[in-house]
Amino acid sequence: MVLKKVKTFAELVKFEHTVFALPFAYTSAFLAAGGVPAVPKLFWITVAMVGARSAAMGFNRLIDRAIDAKNPRTAGRHLPRGKISIREVLIFNLLAVLLLTVSVLQLSPGHIIYLPFILGILVGYSYTKRFTPYCHLVLGLAISFAPLGGWIAISQKSSLSALLLAATVGAWVAGFDIIYAMQDIDFDRAHGLHSLPADFGVKTALWWSRSLHILSVLFLLLIYKVLSLGVPYLLGVVIVAGLLGYEHALVSPRDFSKVNVAFFNVNGIISMIIFCFTLLDILM
Repeated sequence: MVLKKVKTFAELVKFEHTVFALPFAYTSAFLAAGGVPAVPKLFWITVAMVGARSAAMGFNRLIDRAIDAKNPRTAGRHLPRGKISIREVLIFNLLAVLLLTVSVLQLSPGHIIYLPFILGILVGYSYTKRFTPYCHLVLGLAISFAPLGGWIAISQKSSLSALLLAATVGAWVAGFDIIYAMQDIDFDRAHGLHSLPADFGVKTALWWSRSLHILSVLFLLLIYKVLSLGVPYLLGVVIVAGLLGYEHALVSPRDFSKVNVAFFNVNGIISMIIFCFTLLDILM
């Protein structure tokens, strides 16, 4: 019974999608340490990431439950189907916030004063599509805290490299979220919801997405320059650039059938590539 409930909550927040941001938090931590960070630090960074993402997704599902129930693509989610109660999700969300709070206190207690602001972004993102087509940029901002937090957890302060990593993740996430939003163009327009595809059309939205992904690669190259990294890291950036090109080749203004492949498969690989090749560079 307990395992079944754990599985339900993992499905609710799409736990497997933690792979998008967690490797970037690790990448940042390894770069800040100039090597392998202490195991307790890595443990609490992992716990913080799980807590932050679980809270963000849990509140998103709660806030959007009425919208999800009307959308054929999302009507099968747990809350619209009544598979899980609002009370249970609220308790889950509060536990996730508690997990994040404890992690911050373990990693960098002096930065706990910033937690309400970060939580405001994580939770507030879910409301943005109700009033702005630039909601994707807010999601990018929310997830950009992953590498920034990873760096601060190790060095106890920010740096140019940390900000560049945050900008990389922000641009990358916003870019692929625009692609993902193309699935709901008709629904969003019919229900007064906003996104770049719904408000400005697919061609303009794809231009935004490509531009943001080009920016993310440029930020990665700036990190290479600022930190004087080596060939393995640079090779990783080249592979990522190729994967982003492939992602955009999968989606066109006339064909959205491969959006899920572009969103889930390619982007999960990208974050792992950056981490693995950065780690290789550091260890060499």
